[in-house]
Amino acid sequence: MDALRALPSVHQVLELAEAQALVAVHGRALVLFAVQRALDEERTTGTIADPAARMARIEALAGELRRPRLRPVINATGVVLHTNLGRAPMASAAAQAAANIAGRYSTLEFDPRTGRRGRRHDLVADLLRYLTGAEAAAVVNNCAAAVLLMLTALAKGKEVIVGRGELVEIGGGFRMPDVMRLSGARLVEVGTTNRTRAEDYAAVITPKTAAILKVHASNFQVVGFTESVEIEALARVARHQGVLLLHDLGSGSLLDTAAYGLAVEPRIQDSLRAGTDLLACSGDKLLGGPQAGLLLGRAEVVDRVMKHPLARAVRIDKLTLAALTATLDLYLTQSMAELPIWNMLGTSADAIAARAQSWQRSLLQRGIAVEVVPTESTVGGGSLPGERLPTSALAITPRPGRAADLLRRLREHEPPVIGRIEQERVLLDPRTVLPGEDDALIDAVVAALA
Repeated sequence: MDALRALPSVHQVLELAEAQALVAVHGRALVLFAVQRALDEERTTGTIADPAARMARIEALAGELRRPRLRPVINATGVVLHTNLGRAPMASAAAQAAANIAGRYSTLEFDPRTGRRGRRHDLVADLLRYLTGAEAAAVVNNCAAAVLLMLTALAKGKEVIVGRGELVEIGGGFRMPDVMRLSGARLVEVGTTNRTRAEDYAAVITPKTAAILKVHASNFQVVGFTESVEIEALARVARHQGVLLLHDLGSGSLLDTAAYGLAVEPRIQDSLRAGTDLLACSGDKLLGGPQAGLLLGRAEVVDRVMKHPLARAVRIDKLTLAALTATLDLYLTQSMAELPIWNMLGTSADAIAARAQSWQRSLLQRGIAVEVVPTESTVGGGSLPGERLPTSALAITPRPGRAADLLRRLREHEPPVIGRIEQERVLLDPRTVLPGEDDALIDAVVAALA
C-alpha cells in the first residue's frame, strides 16, 4: 500500500512533456485512456514502473489501438486463393475503381438518364450477361448469400433434391444442409456418397419439388468407384419434370483452366449453356475480383429472387460494385495479364525458379545462406481441389525445433511474411508473392534471422 502512494495521478502524467508529445500524435482522448490503463495495471500488480517504462507502456497502448488489424501481408505460402489471407488479390484497376468511388457520391441507385431511382445490381448486369450468356444477372455480397437467397426465394416450404455426394461443408463450418434448413427448403437426398445417377433424381420428384440443386464439389475430391450426374443430364431431368435446376458453382471461372495446364474447372458460361435456370458463384475466387456472390440465369428466375425481401439484407456495397465492374472490364477487353490470380496460375516453373534464385543471391550478399528447393503450390480457396502446380521455394533451415519460431518472426515483421513449414524448413514460395514485394520479403528474412 505504501508503494502505491508513489503512483502519480492521471493529471500529473498527462502534463508531462512526453505525454503532451503523444497527445499531438494521437489526440488527448486516446492518450488519456492509455494513461488510465497503464496506471490501473501498476495499481493492480502493485508494481510501480519507472517514468520511462510507464511512458513506453502508454505509447504502446495508444499505438496498439491505432494499429489496423486488417493490413497487407506478403503471401509466400504458395496457396494462390488463400481464404485466410483474403483470397484473390484484386487487379490494380479494381482497387483504383473502389478508391475513386469511396470518397464521393455515386450513381449507386440513381439513373442519371431518367432522374429516377435505379437498382444497384443493374450496374454490372450488362457486363455479366455479355460475358456469360445469361439472360439476367444480379450480385449480392457473397456466394453463400446468393445460395441462401435463391433457395429462400424459390423453394421455401418445398423440396430441393441434392446428391448425397454434394452435401458439402464450406469454410468456417457452414454446411449445405444447414443453409437449406435456414432457407426453409426441405432437403431430399438422393444417391450415395460416391455414386449418383440421373434416375435417382427423377425417381424422387413430386408435386412438392421446387428444384434440383447441383453443388460443385469445390474443396474436396471423391476418387475411385464414383459416378455423378453432369449438368446437361440434370437439365434434361428438370425440364422433363417441370422443376428448376439450380447450380452452386462456387469458384466462378470464366476462363478455361486447362489452358493454364490445370485440371478442368466448370465455367460459368458452360453451366448456363447446358440449361441451368439459376447459378450462384463467387467473385473473389477464380474470377479474381472482390468478394461477391453472382446470380446468373433466366430473367424470370433472377427477377423473382431479387424481389425477395432477403435480397436487401445481402445486397452488395458500392465499393465492391466498383471493383467488380473494373474486374469484369478486364475480361471484356481480354486483359488477363492485369489479373493477379491468372498471372500466378500461369507463371512457368522456370520463371518461379529464377525468382527464387534471385532471392537466394540477395540473401547470400547479406551473408545468409539458404537453399532453393523444388516443391508444389496449390490453387486453394475451394477451387481445383487436389491440383498441384510445380514451383521452387526458398528454403530456410533453422536450428532443430526452431522452424515455428522463425515462421512467427516472419509474421511479426512489417509487412508480415506468411510462409509454411515442410520437413522442419521454412519455405517461401515466389508464386504467390506479388511483383514489387521481393525487397520487403528479403528484409523480413534478414530481420527474422538476426
